[in-house]
Amino acid sequence: MSDPLFAEVVGQEEAVTTLRAAARNPVHAYLLLGPSGVGKRAAARAFAACLLCPDGGCGTCRHCRLALASAHPDLVVVERSGPFIGVNEAREITRLAVRTPLEARRRVLVLTDFHLVDKAAPALLKTIEEPPASTVFVILADRVVPELVTIASRCVTVELRPLAPSRLVALLQAEGAPRHQAELAARAAGGSLGRARLLAADQGLAARQQAWAEVRGQLDGSGATVAVLVDRLLAGTEAALEPVRARQRQEIEQLAEEAGALGERGLPGREEVERRHRRELRRIRTDELRAGLATLARSYAEPVQALTRGSGSGGGRGPEGPGPEGRRPMGRVAVASRAVAAIDEASRALDHNPNESLLLQALLLRLSAVEREGVA
Repeated sequence: MSDPLFAEVVGQEEAVTTLRAAARNPVHAYLLLGPSGVGKRAAARAFAACLLCPDGGCGTCRHCRLALASAHPDLVVVERSGPFIGVNEAREITRLAVRTPLEARRRVLVLTDFHLVDKAAPALLKTIEEPPASTVFVILADRVVPELVTIASRCVTVELRPLAPSRLVALLQAEGAPRHQAELAARAAGGSLGRARLLAADQGLAARQQAWAEVRGQLDGSGATVAVLVDRLLAGTEAALEPVRARQRQEIEQLAEEAGALGERGLPGREEVERRHRRELRRIRTDELRAGLATLARSYAEPVQALTRGSGSGGGRGPEGPGPEGRRPMGRVAVASRAVAAIDEASRALDHNPNESLLLQALLLRLSAVEREGVA
C-alpha cells in the first residue's frame, strides 16, 4: 500500500522507506541524490513533514499539511538566485540555520540544486556538519560533483533512482498518453517522470530526436557543416521551450489579474516568480540538450553493440596494418568509445552554464576528428 504522505514520490519505494525510518531518529543532514525529475523535491517536502509532525508524519495534521505545501514556518526552502550557489547564499544559509524553531521541535532547511554549489562549498561545510541540534539539513543534488564531495561525506545519502522506461511508459499511459508517444517520451526522459510527462505532450519530440540521431552521418570535417548542424539543434531546443514559456506567461498574467482584483499596484513577488521561471527554463533546456547528446551517443554505441553481439569479441576490430605516417587506424569500438567519452564530457560541462553554441561546435569538430582517425 502506498504512503499517502509520499504520494507524489512515484516509483521510489526504497527511498521512501529509508526516509520514513530516518525520521524516527534523525541526524543533522541528508543528501537526496538523483537526476532532475525523479521526485527529490516532493520527497524533501514529505520528509520535512515527518520531521516537523509531532507524530512522525501522520499526513493529516496542520504541520503535515503546511510542510507539504512548503508553507510551514519551520521549513525553509533555499533556492539559488543565479546559475550557481554563491557565497552570499552560503552566508544566508548559515544565518537561517541558527534560528530557533517557531512551532515545531525542529527546523528543516531544504537546500536545492547543490550540484551547483561551486565555490560556496567551503563556506557551508562547518554549518552543515555541525548545525544547532534543532536544525536538520535536507540537501538536493542531481549528482555528486567534485565541489560537493566533502559535504556529501557529512550527510546520510538517500538515492532516488531513474525509473525504468517500462515503468515510465505504464505511468504515462495510465495518465492518458498514447502508447507510441509514451514510449518515445520514456526513451528520451532519462528515467525522469517529470520530464517524461512534459515530453508526452510534445509533438516535436520525434523530429528533435531524429535530428540528433542524424548528426553523425552528416559530419564531413567541415566547420561550415558543424555550424549549420549546431544552429539546427539549438533551434529545436528553443522550440521545445516554447510551451513552457507560454505557460509561464499565462502564470504572470493570472497573478497580475489577481493582484489587480485586490487593488494592488504592480505584481508583488514578481522578481521571485521570474527567478523561478528562469531556473525552470534553464533546467528544462539542460535536460533537453542532455537528452539530445544521449541520442547522439547512442548513434555511436548501438551499431558497435549490435556488431559485437553478432560476430563475437572481435567484431569491433578495425582494418589491419598501419595507416598513413605508420599509424594504425582505430577500430569501430575505439571510435565509438572515444566519441561517447567526448559526448559525456560535453554533457557534464552543461552544469557550468557554458556558451551552448561553442560547446556543441567544439564537440562536433572533435567527433569529426575521431571519425577521420578511425579511417586513416
